[in-house]
Formats: sequence, structure tokens, C-alpha cells
Amino acid sequence: MNRAFFLNFMKQEFSNYKEEDFKVWKLLFERQEENLQSKGCDEYMLALARMKSVLHPSAIPNFDALNEWFKGSTNWEITCVPGLIPVEDFFQLLAQKKFCSSTWLRPINQLDYLEEPDMFHDIFGHVPLLSDPIFSAFAHEFGRLGCSVRNDPERVIMLQRLYWFTIEFGLIRQQGLKIYGAGIISSFGESNLSLSGEVPTENFDIEKVISTEFRTDQLQSHYIVINSFEELFETALELTKKWKSYELDGK
Repeated sequence: MNRAFFLNFMKQEFSNYKEEDFKVWKLLFERQEENLQSKGCDEYMLALARMKSVLHPSAIPNFDALNEWFKGSTNWEITCVPGLIPVEDFFQLLAQKKFCSSTWLRPINQLDYLEEPDMFHDIFGHVPLLSDPIFSAFAHEFGRLGCSVRNDPERVIMLQRLYWFTIEFGLIRQQGLKIYGAGIISSFGESNLSLSGEVPTENFDIEKVISTEFRTDQLQSHYIVINSFEELFETALELTKKWKSYELDGK
């Protein structure tokens, strides 16, 4: 089946969820919601509370209901995907204010380790912050920037690094350090480790971030700390301007 099908026609089949799926969702949600009370950044915790009508432990989230809720917020839309998708498709979705999500949940005997992101990571980890205006603007601009450089492999890799160290595994300076990266937000173990003081942290530096390789098969060896979401958004705008000027100069 071609990529266009997955980007445009794949749907969440709510009737396919089994009793174990609802149990897994409830276990993961309740455990992590409690764990994040003193760890999640202000914007995320506020968003989670604000979305209680469509995002809660009692039921697996219905994507149609989430999309309807976002019409009164930042106008994002959840798009179903079969799993990891090509990066150029991911950029395209973000540029259209569409966030991709798997529809499957991890089995109950794998609550704490997955090789590939499931719906709990995608929805609980990523979606709430998309209702924050500044973070939403950053994610949207990131997608637009990605589309503009999709034929430049070197810059695509740079953006993947930026995504990894911010949207996936970023920390923010708020009354000490707090979590905003979805890979940490959705992980019980890493949310505890990231603020334990056992793993080094570094201040956000865009040139260093886009030059630093990352690994997906282990816990993070260090975390990048931003001062605000405004900093991220301004960085994306500056990167867009810089890369555009390079093209105009023929570099």
C-alpha cells in the first residue's frame, strides 16, 4: 500500500481495542500523571489539565474527539500512521499542523520498554503541548522548515537532531529543571532519571545541537536545557532565515 494511503486514509478503528488495551492505557496514564506532578513543565501540566474532557485515564483517547477539541485551540489534527514514517512525510504533516500517531498500544508485559513509539508516547507525550500557542508555533515552523530542506540530506539530519534534543528529549529551566520532551514525558524511568542529577545537562546552543549525533537504542547520555519555548520558536525562525540566505548567496 502506498504512502498516500497512510497519510490520508488510515483511521483509528476504536472497536478493535481489547480489554488489555484499556487497562494498559489506564495504568500508564495514571502512573505517569502522578509522577509528573513535580517534574512536568508548567505548560504541559496545564495542557493536560485543560484537555481532561478528551484525554484522561478512563478511556483510550478518540482521535476524532481530540481533533474536535483542537478546533477550539491551536487547530492541530491527529493523523493516523502505521508506525515510523519517512522524515519527509513527517515534515509535511507538521507543516499542515497534523501530528502523526500510531493507534496501537504496547502489551501489558512491556510497560517500560518499546523499540518503536506507540499511542501512549504519541498522544500522552506529544499532543498536550501542541495546545500551547508558542510550542505549537515552533512545531509548525519546524515542519515548514523541514519541507523547505527535504532535498538536502545534511540539513534534514540537522533538523532530526534538533527534534531529538528538544521535542523528544528536552528539559526546560523552570523552578530548577522540568521536563517537556515527549520521550521523557511518556517514560516513567527516563522522567525520573532525567531530573536525578545523574545525567549531564547542557544549555541550548543551536549550532551544537544540530552538530551532535544521537542514539535511539539507549537512555540519553545528556540532556539539552532551554530557557523558554519562545527561545525554541525564535531559533527556528532564525534557522529558516539563515538557510534561506545561504541559498540566495549560492552557498
